[in-house]
Amino acid sequence: MPQLRPRIAVVDDEESVRKALQRLLRSAGMDVETFPSGAEFLDAIRTRKPDCLVLDLHMPVVNGFEVQARLAQLGTQLPVVVITGHDTPEAYARALASGAAAYLLKPIDDRVLLDAIAGAMSKPDC
Repeated sequence: MPQLRPRIAVVDDEESVRKALQRLLRSAGMDVETFPSGAEFLDAIRTRKPDCLVLDLHMPVVNGFEVQARLAQLGTQLPVVVITGHDTPEAYARALASGAAAYLLKPIDDRVLLDAIAGAMSKPDC
C-alpha cells in the first residue's frame, strides 16, 4: 500500500519565499499548496485541510496571528510552524501561546524547517 504524501500549506506574502519553500518541501516528498495571504488560506481550508501549516506572521490584511485565532475559533486541530523575519519576544510568546508547534526565524535552514514540520505532525494532539 503506497504511503500518502503529507500535504503542507505555506502562507507567506513574499512570492520568493513561497516558491523556495514549495521547492524544498516537494523535494522532501511533500505535496505543497501555497497561499499569498491569510485570507486566501482561510477560504481554502473550508474545503481542504492540510496536514501542516507553515505560516508567516507578518502579512498585510490578515496576519499570521489572525490566522491562528481563526483556526482556533473553527476548532481546527492543525499543526502550525510559524516563520518570521521580524522576531520579537512578544511575537514568539504570542505565536506559541496560540498553539504554534515551532517558531522559526527567516532565513530558515532547510533541515530545521523539515524537522519542525515532522515534529509538528507527530504531536498527538494534532
